[in-house]
Amino acid sequence: MNKEEVSRRSFLKKAAVFSAAAGVAPTVLTAGTDAGKPFVAKPASANERVNLACCGIGNRGGEIIREFNATGIANVVALCDVDMGAPHTVKVMEMFPNARRFQDFREMFDKMGNEIEAVSIGVPDHSHFPIAMTAMGLGKHVYVEKPLARTFNECELLMKAAQKYKKVVTQMGNQGHSEGNYFQFKAWVDAGIIKDVTAITAHMNSSRRWHTWDPNIKSFPAGETIPSTLDWDKWLAAAQFHEYNHDYVNGQWRCWFDFGLGALGDWGAHIIDTAHRFLDLGLPYEINPVKLEGHNDFFYPMSSTISFKFPKRGKMPPVEITWYDGVNNLPPIPAGYGVSGLDPNIPAPSTGEIKAKLNPGKIIYSKELTFKGGSHGSTLSIIPEEKAKEWASKLPEVPKSPSNHYKNFLLACKGLEKTRSPFEITAPLSQVFSLGVIAQKLNVKIEFDRKKKVITNSKTANELLAGPPPRKGWEQYYKV
Repeated sequence: MNKEEVSRRSFLKKAAVFSAAAGVAPTVLTAGTDAGKPFVAKPASANERVNLACCGIGNRGGEIIREFNATGIANVVALCDVDMGAPHTVKVMEMFPNARRFQDFREMFDKMGNEIEAVSIGVPDHSHFPIAMTAMGLGKHVYVEKPLARTFNECELLMKAAQKYKKVVTQMGNQGHSEGNYFQFKAWVDAGIIKDVTAITAHMNSSRRWHTWDPNIKSFPAGETIPSTLDWDKWLAAAQFHEYNHDYVNGQWRCWFDFGLGALGDWGAHIIDTAHRFLDLGLPYEINPVKLEGHNDFFYPMSSTISFKFPKRGKMPPVEITWYDGVNNLPPIPAGYGVSGLDPNIPAPSTGEIKAKLNPGKIIYSKELTFKGGSHGSTLSIIPEEKAKEWASKLPEVPKSPSNHYKNFLLACKGLEKTRSPFEITAPLSQVFSLGVIAQKLNVKIEFDRKKKVITNSKTANELLAGPPPRKGWEQYYKV
C-alpha cells in the first residue's frame, strides 16, 4: 500500500472503533490556551451581555449575526470569515466596527481566548466540526447552524464532546424548535392527539437547492483564480483538497457530496425535526434510495425519494419516513389536503423568494388521524377539514414560546434557560441525514445496526460514516 492508502485505512479503523465504542468521550486539544488549560466560560450575570464570536459572517452567517444582535443581549466581540472583505461580508463588518477581525478561527481563539464566551458557527457544513470541537474544548458555548456536521462520526464526536464538557451550552440552528410547531407538537403528543404514527411524508420541492450542472459529469470542475479576499486553504478546512472554483462557494457548496448534505441536510432539520424529537425515533435501521434522478458521483441528484425505516419504540409502532426532494418530485397528497400554497411562516432565503409547487413540509399519518404541516415554526393542522372540526374541542392549549432560538441560546449561556436544540437531541437527527446522504451517494439500500452504529451490508457505505481522512494539519480534531 502507498502512504495515502495506509493513512486512509488507519483513519477508517480508528473511526470504526469509535463507532462501536459510543460511550467514549473525545479528547479535544486546547492548544493556544495559557499553560494548556482550557478557559471555561462562566454564566454571565442577568444584566450582562454575552461576548459572542461569530464564525461565518456572510450569507446565512450574516443573518445569524443579525438575529443575535436583535436580542439585545449579545456583544459581538469578534468576526471570523475566510472571505473577509468580500461583498457578502462587508455589511456585517460595517455593523460591528469595533469587533476584531480574523480569517482563521484558530488564530481568533489564540488571541482572544478569555474575551469570548460563546461562538456562532454559520459556515459550510464541512467546516462546522473543527470549529465546534475547538470551541467546546476551550469551554465556549456553541451555536451551530444545521445540519450539525457533514458526517455521521463527526456528529457522534460532537455529541460525546457535549457529554464531556457539561458546562458548555450547545444549540443547533433549527429555529423552529423555539417556535409554534415545537410547542404544539409536544403538547399534542402529551395529550394523546398525535399517537400511533406509522408513516410520515416529508417534502421540499423548491428550486432553491438545485443547479443546472450536467449529471453526466466525469470530474470536478477545473480550477480558477482564487479571489483576492478569499483564503481558499482555510475554506477547505479538513476537507480533501480541491482547486478553487466559483461553483463551490456562496451556497453552491451545499450541492456537492464533499462539502454539504444537500436538500435533505438543509431542510430535513426544519421539517422532520419535531417528529424525530417527540416520537423518539432515534436512528433508522434501513435507508433506501427509492428514486434518484440525475445520480452521479459528485453532486446531489436533481430529485430524490428516500425511505427511512424506524423500529417500534416501546408502545409506539414502527414508522417509515419518506423524503421527497426535487422540483417535480412531488409526494402523493391525501384527499382533503386543502391549500398547497406557501406558508408565510417559512422564512425566505437571503437570495430571494422560495418558489415551489408545494409548500415544504410534512404529512403525518397515524392510525386515527392525518396531520398536515409546513416547515420551520409552522404549526400542524388535522385534515380533512371535517375531521379538524370534530377534534377542535379536544385540542389542548399550546404554551407560547418564552424566547426565540437565538435568545434561548444566549439566555442559556447566562444560566437562565435550557436550550431546546442541544447536541444530545440534534446529533442523532443530523446522523439520520448523513445516512440518507450515503444512500444518495452510493445509490444503494443501507442496513444499519442501531446499537453498534455500523452499516452491516456494505463495507464502502460503512467507511462513509467517517468519510475520507482529514487533510494534514486537521487530524487533531478527530482524536478520541
